[in-house]
Amino acid sequence: MADLDDVKPSKEFYADVPQETEGFFLKGCNSLDWGMKNRLARIFNPKSGNTVMLAFDHGYFMGATTGLERIDITINPLLEYADTLMLTRGILRSLIPAGTEKSIVLRASGGPSILSELSNEGIAVDIEESIRLNVCAMAVQVFIGGEYEKQSIMNMTKLVDLGNRYGIPTLAVTAVGKDMVRDAKYFRLATRICAELGAHYLKTYYVDEGFETVTSSCPVPIVIAGGKKRPELAALKMASNAIQQGANGVDMGRNIFQSDAPAAMLQAVRAVVHDGETPEAAFEIYETLKNEA
Repeated sequence: MADLDDVKPSKEFYADVPQETEGFFLKGCNSLDWGMKNRLARIFNPKSGNTVMLAFDHGYFMGATTGLERIDITINPLLEYADTLMLTRGILRSLIPAGTEKSIVLRASGGPSILSELSNEGIAVDIEESIRLNVCAMAVQVFIGGEYEKQSIMNMTKLVDLGNRYGIPTLAVTAVGKDMVRDAKYFRLATRICAELGAHYLKTYYVDEGFETVTSSCPVPIVIAGGKKRPELAALKMASNAIQQGANGVDMGRNIFQSDAPAAMLQAVRAVVHDGETPEAAFEIYETLKNEA
């Protein structure tokens, strides 16, 4: 036995040095279990406190949308530049290399297509599937003000309960129907409801007026959705403004994979989100990398 052989006369217990209790770097998450924190620390960079999520889960209700016709060709070359991949289990199993070190946020809700009422979703993935796939979070749409508002909220709360049981965070995505007003008042309502009912972090849209009131009144981290395709500089300005106003990252899809130079754009977004570069400086990075490619 190690302690009986060559026993040293004394040991250093550092009795005069109090043990430090480290606080977790994400707001509202310090009381979570270790497994939850570890998974969130794989989604969010502990140094910057932010994340660059690459979203390509659009096919679960839109089919083969522009830029996602061949994910193995258009998306896989981008994986190295993202912190987190947001996708469906079908794409994860069939096209994403199992050797990737990127954290996975799994689309867990679904049901209707763009041809029907989108808010009529259910939980489409069993918690055991999320465990098998070793995901870091599960994403669920919540349609505040939608036709199936209550159903979507209950989808989220069920997923939160299951995730809490097994240590997997839940990302609530505040979906906005075509007839809903997209302003700070609405997003304060939507994000606060999701946070109050247990979502561990939120994905919502950026608004030009009052976005800081959305992030400040939400007790858990917020990442912004990229939304529709914008010119590259406009998308970088949106990302920069969101970070400056309290967001903890971006979850971009079309503004990346529909860009003229997706890899360059993703690296420019990283410069804004993690390095604090101005949109103009990040756009220069984009142009330089685009021309080199």
